[in-house]
Amino acid sequence: MKRSLSVFSALVCASCVAISAASEAPAITAFDRTFAGVDDFTCIMHVHEVRETQTQDRVYQYWFMKPHDVKTMILDGDGKGSGGVWVGGDQVRGHLGGILSGIHLKIGLHDARVVSLRGVTIPEGLLPGVIDDYGTIPGKLSQIDDGKIEGIETDRLDLKVADPASNHDVSEQILYLSRDTHWPIRQIMYSGSQVVLDESVNDLKTNVGLTRGDFPF
Repeated sequence: MKRSLSVFSALVCASCVAISAASEAPAITAFDRTFAGVDDFTCIMHVHEVRETQTQDRVYQYWFMKPHDVKTMILDGDGKGSGGVWVGGDQVRGHLGGILSGIHLKIGLHDARVVSLRGVTIPEGLLPGVIDDYGTIPGKLSQIDDGKIEGIETDRLDLKVADPASNHDVSEQILYLSRDTHWPIRQIMYSGSQVVLDESVNDLKTNVGLTRGDFPF
């Protein structure tokens, strides 16, 4: 369920702010304020990734509880039925899909079986970490009021990365956040002119009452 790329050709440039990536954009500040009042959340993420000549399309479900408990399941696409739990540290408790789903193993956080095509780990895929990147990766960061995406008023963060080689060859990354909830709804990453990641967030629910029992490790 990819969102239309037509928004790129119809930017609404009211209140444009150019700042360094070491500073915080107003949208980041608004998210941080909102996230401070959240104990847990769940969401569905549709993710398209490209690495050299390979592509990967997956639908993930995420569960998160503060301070750092994460569970994810691949609902569709490559690895369907696989899942993992991370509760801090350098290990993940996970299982593959299909007939092997009953076999649970503890493996390294960066093991190829529990990262995406571009090497994204379970905690790195979390929305708070995605937003944090825009305030910490060196480069030129700008924010604009970008109009609507599927009826949702958005702010757009655009980070032009100073050193793509240190950022997995990503030279530009763009994040759309809801102006109402302040949560991300879409992210696009480029290596030069090529889109190497396009992900959208759906069915976000906060403060659903998760407990440690939801994160078996």
